[in-house]
Amino acid sequence: MHDKELIIEIFTNIAWSLEQISKRFQTIKTSDDFLKDDEGIEKLDSICMQLINIGEALKQIDKLTDARLLLNYSEIDWKKAKGMRDIIAHHYFDVDAEAVFVVCSEHIPEMARVIGIIMDDLKCS
Repeated sequence: MHDKELIIEIFTNIAWSLEQISKRFQTIKTSDDFLKDDEGIEKLDSICMQLINIGEALKQIDKLTDARLLLNYSEIDWKKAKGMRDIIAHHYFDVDAEAVFVVCSEHIPEMARVIGIIMDDLKCS
C-alpha cells in the first residue's frame, strides 16, 4: 500500500468528522428542524462542511490507493459520498435539508462503523 500512515491519518480525520456530524445531529428530529431557526441553519451549515471534508478526504484516499482500497468495503456507496461533497460545494444554495437529514440519520452511523473496520484492517496489515 502506498503511504499507509497518511491513509490512516486521513481516515482518522474522517472518523472525527463523522463524530462531529453525529453530535450536531442529535437534536435534529426532522428535516424541518434544519430550517426552522438560526440554530437549525447553523447545524445544517456545520454538518454540510463536515460532509465536504469527508468527500474531499475520500477523494484523497482514492488518489493514494489508485481507487482500490474503498472497493473492498462495498457496504458504503463511496461514489455517492464523494458526490455529496460536489453537490454541497458547487450548488450550496440548492442543498436539500431532507437529503442531508437522510444522510445523517441513515448513512452516517454505517459509514462510521465501516471506517472503524477499515482503520483496524489497515493497522493490522
